[in-house]
Amino acid sequence: MCGSSAPTETVVIAVKTAKTTHRNTIFVEAARVLAHDAYAGDQYILRVQAPRCAQHATPGSFAHLQCDPQLPMRRPLSIMRTSGADGWVEFLYRAVGTGTQLLAQRTVGEDIGLLGPIGRHFAPDKARSRPLLIGGGVGIPPMVFLAEWLHRHQPHKQPLVLMGSETPFPFTPQRSAIDVAGVPAEASTAMPLLEQWHIASRLASQQKFAGCYQGYVTQLAAHWLDTLTPAQRRDVEIFACGPHPMLAATAKLAQRYGLACQVSLEEFMACAVGGCAGCVVPVNTPAGPAMKRVCVDGPVFDATSVFF
Repeated sequence: MCGSSAPTETVVIAVKTAKTTHRNTIFVEAARVLAHDAYAGDQYILRVQAPRCAQHATPGSFAHLQCDPQLPMRRPLSIMRTSGADGWVEFLYRAVGTGTQLLAQRTVGEDIGLLGPIGRHFAPDKARSRPLLIGGGVGIPPMVFLAEWLHRHQPHKQPLVLMGSETPFPFTPQRSAIDVAGVPAEASTAMPLLEQWHIASRLASQQKFAGCYQGYVTQLAAHWLDTLTPAQRRDVEIFACGPHPMLAATAKLAQRYGLACQVSLEEFMACAVGGCAGCVVPVNTPAGPAMKRVCVDGPVFDATSVFF
């Protein structure tokens, strides 16, 4: 499926059960590399032509990519942006192991085997007008995807996107022109793409990056929540993706303020379609504790079911 001369191929894999209506179809495509840009901290933004995945992806879903023709095991990457009209899908990832280091060597014009979109997506409550999106490191992509989806489909909402990173951000932060009451003055920079969509965002880091809140992104979130009135907090719901400790802190934050919270988990995966059960995590259900597969039962879960 890989190789710059391979024709585009689309195969539909049916993954349906009566109780899992979010598992509709997963598409196998030879995804042509359109752009592959490197950033500080061994970070990369990869854009590929994958029309079926682009048309069906939703915020929180991911794809399973073949990093190299000689490496049989694929790697799961969260989807950051899509264009159904133009047929492309975009990913942000960090090259930290053998697979992603090989993926980082793929060049424009090559084809990459892609399986996607996969997984249960975020489900914003239409009645809540203040979504709080929290992304940490390579957990930023689903937050960008969700922010863009809200911008297009629920423009009446006022999302706030908070991003944390201990490596330089994979974009050039710019001073925000959007005022956010309750955010410390030191947190003055934002993601340019979100500024274009008129979506408020702020950055956090412990690395003393200029214009960033000096601390954890969850501490920045708590600072903002503390300034809201009880009525304003009732309109807030939290969405988060990032390292497990950050998600645990986010879940505690939501519990502290009595807020609804959805988290997207990051786990190692083999098949990514629910067959191997290699990505199971313990989850609390109405029927009691159960082991759920992050790939198809998630990756998005209610925070209380995972952390309490």
